[in-house]
Order: sequence, then C-alpha cells, then structure tokens
Amino acid sequence: MIGGIVAGPIYILVGALEILTRPGFDMTRHDLSLMANGDWGWVHIALLIGTGLLTIGAAIGLWRALRDSSGGRWGPVLIGLYGLGLVGAGIFTADPAFGFPPGTPVDYHAVSGHGLLHLVSGSIGFLGLIAACMVFARRFTRLGKRGLAAYSGATGVLYLAAFAGIAAGSNGPRAVVTVVILAFTAAVVLGWAWISAVTTLVMRQLA
Repeated sequence: MIGGIVAGPIYILVGALEILTRPGFDMTRHDLSLMANGDWGWVHIALLIGTGLLTIGAAIGLWRALRDSSGGRWGPVLIGLYGLGLVGAGIFTADPAFGFPPGTPVDYHAVSGHGLLHLVSGSIGFLGLIAACMVFARRFTRLGKRGLAAYSGATGVLYLAAFAGIAAGSNGPRAVVTVVILAFTAAVVLGWAWISAVTTLVMRQLA
C-alpha cells in the first residue's frame, strides 16, 4: 500500500517541476494534462501512468485489508478506478491547445480521437475518486470517526465542484478559465492528500 502514500507527493513534485521548467506553460490558462505534448511530453505521460499504477497497487492492498468491513470493498475499488483513469489519461494524451506547446495557435482547441479518450479516462477516474471519498466518509461515520468522515466528505464535494467547474468553464472567458483551472489544481492536490492520508491510516492500523 506504500504506493498510495507516495503517488501523490510524486505527482505534485514532478508536476510543479514541469510548471517551472516547461517553456510557454501558464498554469492560469493551461491544464496540466497539456504537458504530455512537446519534446518533454514523455515525462508527464510517465507521471500519469506511473502514479496511476501506484494508486491501483494501493487500492489492491486496501481491498485486501478492508474487504470484510463497512465500505471496505467499494472504497478501494473506486480508488483503483481513479488509478485506472490516470493510466488511461497517460496512454491517450491530451491535444495541444491554447498556445501550448509553443507553436500551437493561441486559440486552437480541437479534440482528436485520443484527446477524447483522454477526457473520458480522466472523467472516469475523477468520478471514481469522488465516489471513493463518499464511501469512506460513510465508513468513518459508522466507525465514529467524525473528523475523518468530514474530511472525506469535504474532499469529495470540493473535488466534484472543481470537476464540474472545469468541465463547464474551460472554454469560457479568460478570468473564468483562470479560476476553474486553479480551483481544479487545488482539488487535485487535495485528492492526492486524501489518498495518502487514508492509506497511511490503514497501514498504521495493520502495523
């Protein structure tokens, strides 16, 4: 289950390095998935697939540890679905858009077949994570762990709101795009932190 603890920090650290080092990338305008394009696109592809596989491995471990308890079957399965979505998003890369990578027209935003599959894969994964948060919120409530229940529920609600925002406003006015992209970036960090926290808790209980 160690993969569930390290996947998030790896994703956030490598993603931050990409933001700082990739010419032309603007985190107020460009979704991080666009990093899969260009000469260094392989780094982001490897990041998506690698952290997805780590998440799937953690989900298998969580399922083995919790499968006979409340929420212990579906919660880990849904976390695994998130990992699968990441792998799919890495295999089917996002299309160049809005001036990234450099050389792409600023107003360009066409969706190819693999770009569409990228969106579908990502959406399935995000919905899996949101549902996992809700399943674990119910589990923690039944166990009397109100703080963890509230944390899980809040993570799921905020992630859902950010996901809905980026789905509805990613092609809107620049100010709206900036808000939804930054909100979704924050939600991704929050989601990874939640996976790390839940996995750490279960590992400590097993120790």
